[in-house]
Amino acid sequence: MSMLEAAHEHDIELEGKDEMSSSGACEGSLACSTCHVIVMDVDYYNKLEDPTDEENDMLDLAFGLTETSRLGCQVIASPELDGMRLAIPSATRNFAVDGYVPKPH
Repeated sequence: MSMLEAAHEHDIELEGKDEMSSSGACEGSLACSTCHVIVMDVDYYNKLEDPTDEENDMLDLAFGLTETSRLGCQVIASPELDGMRLAIPSATRNFAVDGYVPKPH
């Protein structure tokens, strides 16, 4: 389960308040940065798989980017991440236009 999915399962808003999608503005297809999260502890950040070039491209568009920023749709829960704390930035940027249809990856 991704952090985006876990957030929705627990009624935590991970995208901007104007987003209507239940799975991110792009539905986890690496086409936006609305599920941007900040890993609060660098030790946990270092346990994550390295972000892909596509994730880094989207993170470049994220509001409040930090050295430990990731997209919540790309952070997958695992036992070694138990206890990881995430912060949600105070704003998001969504460049998706009306009529955009995400493609699954």
